[in-house]
Amino acid sequence: MNPTSLHDLKTLILSFHPVIVVDTVEEDRVEALVAAAARELSLTHYTWSVNRGLEEVPGQKRVAAQWTQSPLELLAHIEGMTIEAVYHLRDFARHLDTPQVVRQFRDLAKTFAERHSTVILTGRNIELPPEIEHHAVSFELRMPGRDELRPVLRSVLRSLQERSRAPVELSDEETDRFLDALSGLTVNQARQAIARAVLDDQRLDVRDIAVALERKADILRREGLLEYYPAEDNEFELGGFGRLKQWLARAETGFSEQARELNLAPPRGILLVGVQGCGKSLAAKWVARRWNLPLVKLDAGRLYDKYIGETEKNFRRAVALAESMAPCVLWMDEIEKALAQGGSGSEDGGVGRRVFGAFLTWLQEKRADVFVVATANDLTRLPPELIRKGRFDEIFFVDLPTVEEREAIFRIHLSRRRQDPTGFEMAPLLGASEGFSGAEIEQAVVSASYRALHEEVALDTALLVGELNATVPLSVSRLEEIEALRRTGRERFVPVS
Repeated sequence: MNPTSLHDLKTLILSFHPVIVVDTVEEDRVEALVAAAARELSLTHYTWSVNRGLEEVPGQKRVAAQWTQSPLELLAHIEGMTIEAVYHLRDFARHLDTPQVVRQFRDLAKTFAERHSTVILTGRNIELPPEIEHHAVSFELRMPGRDELRPVLRSVLRSLQERSRAPVELSDEETDRFLDALSGLTVNQARQAIARAVLDDQRLDVRDIAVALERKADILRREGLLEYYPAEDNEFELGGFGRLKQWLARAETGFSEQARELNLAPPRGILLVGVQGCGKSLAAKWVARRWNLPLVKLDAGRLYDKYIGETEKNFRRAVALAESMAPCVLWMDEIEKALAQGGSGSEDGGVGRRVFGAFLTWLQEKRADVFVVATANDLTRLPPELIRKGRFDEIFFVDLPTVEEREAIFRIHLSRRRQDPTGFEMAPLLGASEGFSGAEIEQAVVSASYRALHEEVALDTALLVGELNATVPLSVSRLEEIEALRRTGRERFVPVS
């Protein structure tokens, strides 16, 4: 059991909160937590469900079951009970659908606010009527961590080994890594992941760490808020970006044991601003590759919901999922769209500002090893609070690639298309690609390759130069906008190269 969660729940009960809402599917974990809190506070503990009525815990003694299966009669019954107690009502929020039940619940909340009795509501996607919301406080049930999952691992292994011999070939350090890989799963999901890892090859060894991570990746995909890029699938190369690479080499030491001994917090993240198509998104992928970490991407469009409160809930769920993948890199692409939506907040009822505030708080206070790589194209939409010193560890400006960087980019993309870069003349390619972004260079290589296939000829320098000359780069088609961006970026931020 998480001692922090137990302490927080006891604090809420002792603070005369009459209604505590726990939005979760893990009823058994809540029940264990409530039982521990009630025991330590010397309170009587009851649990209720519509099919069983009210029961006392421990002992599961029925209390007037013929009345208490009715939600309305239950509320009247427990309001009349004079003992101080904790009442865990399962799936009760869905019964708050009639004026009589809502009225009785409000009366109960007022009564409980004057004594140390508390109603704890559990369920999934709980929505309370407006008349009741102000009586309630939310309690976040933290996902189980290493200490809570260790007995789960022992229990599953013991059960499986009763049926067949399944050797455990994990050192203490590898066991901790396996449990860390399971963190972020519910207890039931962790049990399933452990069983699957063992049953696949009738053993549990270091290779099963990847199985646990893949289980979490499946959950990310189903949630739909984050995209997952496994570390082993990340083969992206990055041309140039010399200063960023040097900075990352230094920053990596912030995750070391020596840094912790010096009370140095691990790096929080970086913000990459600059010209479109010049490698900001590629840099996020490269950071994950450089540190051999999984990469998760937060898409702004998946956060925003038309229903009140859902966007903020989506954001909290997204960062919780990212933390469950720790250590990892969280890529927030075009952050100005994700966190500055709605400008001052008047157009969207303040949703954008609330999500922005939640992000800043999380970035400052997060404890999990989640390194944020945020990218932005439009500096005018970045709130001043985001780019002030101290929010990110560093803010880099990504300019149009230099001559040396364009050469590296050509070599990378030619090699990826099974071409030998030494067979091409770089001087004319570099001359024709002046003012091109990395993305525009890549597209020229792709287009020239298609043309060579169509004409059944070998790809050569002339074909590439022809494609480059036929392209109007963004630095020309949007000259004034790009030049203004480059001036601002050079003056205010650290160059990435």
